[in-house]
Amino acid sequence: MKYIRRHSSNPILSARDIPYDASLIFNAGVAKWQGEYVMLFRNDYGQTEESWRKTQASGQWPHLATNIGIARSRDGVHWTAGPKPVFQMRDDEIQRVYDPRLTIVEGRPVLCFAMDTKHGLRGGIATTDDFERFEVQSLSVPDNRNMALFPERVGGCFVRLERPMPVYSHGGGEHFDIWLSESPDLRFWGESRLVMGAERVPYATGKIGPAAPPVKTPRGWLATFHAVRYADQDLHSWEGNWRKEYCAGLMLLDLDDPSKVIGLSREPLLVAEEPYETNGFRGSVIFPGGMILEDSGEVKIYYGAADTVECLATAHIDDLLAFCEK
Repeated sequence: MKYIRRHSSNPILSARDIPYDASLIFNAGVAKWQGEYVMLFRNDYGQTEESWRKTQASGQWPHLATNIGIARSRDGVHWTAGPKPVFQMRDDEIQRVYDPRLTIVEGRPVLCFAMDTKHGLRGGIATTDDFERFEVQSLSVPDNRNMALFPERVGGCFVRLERPMPVYSHGGGEHFDIWLSESPDLRFWGESRLVMGAERVPYATGKIGPAAPPVKTPRGWLATFHAVRYADQDLHSWEGNWRKEYCAGLMLLDLDDPSKVIGLSREPLLVAEEPYETNGFRGSVIFPGGMILEDSGEVKIYYGAADTVECLATAHIDDLLAFCEK
């Protein structure tokens, strides 16, 4: 798509920029808070590509541990990672938390995250005032994740996009859709309703799901989503038999009722093309996690590439709206 430009500094954050054990840095949430850009990123660690392949060759299944780290920036391009991870949860039931989404709501940072447990995938919401201490406000029942919180209340309620993952959906397989739920307090969620089914997206042959938290425009809520298309052959990845191509799509939601889709891109916003997007832990993966609308009209879209590095693309808000409203 000619209106969107990959930044020349891509990847803007990778394992070599992290001052502690790190292998894969991706799927970050990004927001502007107190005069700077703040990024919460997913860090999978404990394996290199070489050790992963050796473990697979021995007939064993390799393991990656996960935590969430923080990086800060003055310009949204050049980042300095903090000295240690800032958020992780693990006990006899919880296996890991990952894929952070960051929204500033009423002046306070709110973190949405995914959680793997022994009894299913859950989505969680936590609040913080300093990115050192987090208070978990709610956890969904399985299987639900990819939550993205709107930056302000709608109709007096907090609103989130989410992606339930019912095993019987569409007769089986990974054909999952985007839903919306409301809450009076970030703890109790309901009034759930469908936003968009995967069948509405021309470039998805599998699941879709929310990506970056939406941004408000006079024409509606602009929101990215991820869409999966199945490839005919294995893609370049550490994992064997990886055939899922992830791309980014764009939709426009009604300001007063964001469960209504009033604009939809008929072609992908971003498709894996560059080497850092097509080669990695899982090749041909684009996964937006942060979107910032600047006063100038520039939109910064932060995305994980190949489940390996974090990247940045930019576009003008008018071009994105036109692209979405075709």
